[in-house]
Amino acid sequence: MKLASPLRAQIIVDGTDLHHDLLGAAAALRDVVAEGGVVADAALGLDRFIQQPPATAEADVYVLYRSSVVFDVAQQKALADDVAAGKGLVILHSSNLFGFTEAGMAGDGIAHDLFGSRYLSHGDHGSEGYYQVIVAEDHAVTAHMTDFHLEDEFYVIEVNADVRVLAHRVTPEGEHQPVVYVRNHGEGRVVYVALGHDMRAWGNPHFRQLLRQAVLWAGGVTLDSVQTWSTRFPLGNGRFIGPDAATAEERTS
Repeated sequence: MKLASPLRAQIIVDGTDLHHDLLGAAAALRDVVAEGGVVADAALGLDRFIQQPPATAEADVYVLYRSSVVFDVAQQKALADDVAAGKGLVILHSSNLFGFTEAGMAGDGIAHDLFGSRYLSHGDHGSEGYYQVIVAEDHAVTAHMTDFHLEDEFYVIEVNADVRVLAHRVTPEGEHQPVVYVRNHGEGRVVYVALGHDMRAWGNPHFRQLLRQAVLWAGGVTLDSVQTWSTRFPLGNGRFIGPDAATAEERTS
């Protein structure tokens, strides 16, 4: 894959590894993003938004994987300002843990507005299982993808009114629970993906394609400017997962 101007992404993890393998996530997610033709590195901690090292300042897209209920207000504001100025932001899995400190939702208000959702619970049917993700919207983030299954945690989230849901799962009660959505924040683009608890998700080819396309879209790359649109790995030769595989192969042959 060749981009007119290669994007730079930084995979940023923060928090404790009691419930999420942050070190494993940093390595695995960096490799997934790199497969999309994006220059990617991994980093730890959110103070980098305040005192930015070169790799953070030069990144076009942040991929954030938090496993913590603590998010300093100064860190929230610095990140929100970056995105409003045009940085892309891809938020994964447990990153929207808001309202669990003594300050409540007021303490996480800036990040909550930026992210567009908050985690509520795993629901009433266990914390994880094998389930279907239904791709409900035609969008660059979900281009060439059809419904897919994976083994992952169940997340119940509350989304803000200004998000556009691109994929969901159906709960045992018949409710549509958002799994992927997008929103705009100032000049920046934001994607949230509820998936990604561990290697069962990180190794899933559908999750990998979804993450690559999320990073590309958040970075401002349009569908018609990317030769193979993040599908080169793991399928090879620009082949697509979705139903338009033959047409896609013809375009890239």
